Amino acid sequence: MRAIWTGAIGFGLVNIPIKIYSATQSSSLDLDMLDRKDHSNIKYKRVNEKTGKEVPWDNIVKGYLLKDKYVVLEDADFEDAMPEKNKMINLQTFVQGKEVDSIYFDTPYYLEPQKSGEKAYQLLRKALQKSKTVGLGTFVMRNVENLVIVRPYEDVLLLNTLRFQEEIQPLSAIKDTANISIKKQEMDMALQLIKANSKPFDIAAYKNEHSEALLKIIKQKSKGKRATIRKINVENTKASDLLEKLKASLA
Repeated sequence: MRAIWTGAIGFGLVNIPIKIYSATQSSSLDLDMLDRKDHSNIKYKRVNEKTGKEVPWDNIVKGYLLKDKYVVLEDADFEDAMPEKNKMINLQTFVQGKEVDSIYFDTPYYLEPQKSGEKAYQLLRKALQKSKTVGLGTFVMRNVENLVIVRPYEDVLLLNTLRFQEEIQPLSAIKDTANISIKKQEMDMALQLIKANSKPFDIAAYKNEHSEALLKIIKQKSKGKRATIRKINVENTKASDLLEKLKASLA
């Protein structure tokens, strides 16, 4: 794997040199966009709005529209904005991991200690593990400020980027159904159904079945075969049928 960020974690006055690596990869099939007529690839081009000509990457800069005029930003401008956050993940606070709701979680990354930082790295990992806390801080990666938590994961430290509060949509747009009355018998049977199907969490038991099924269809079509279309009719459960459906589920 190739490191995507190099810097340090600030833990009090202790600076731990680290590298950041992507912890995930896509399991979806890599599909290309084609012209239906002749199956030619569809390409995106970076085109100058005025001239209509394609612009090479070297000639592309980023700008911010301010009072009807663009202010062009260079790489040095991004680094000058907050130079310490471009090279330092400063763990400002430590909180209980269970206090961070999953709605804020975004992307996970592995942290690897660099030379001379191994002992401090493991000290931080074991201290977080023993205290059952996670480190909360901010840093800049790819010219974007990230709110993050750092937590133990097996024998390494894992960094999770978090969404800021302003990025979470308010619940006011969702219909409020919390006050709907639930009968005791319905609740008892729902709890029985959950208990009957409860087991220890095993992520390895779950696969990207859609991609596997789609790949089978692709292989069939490559041989000139037509895939069988399965029609699924989902019958929504009405409130009046809820108890009967719970009984049938338990049976």
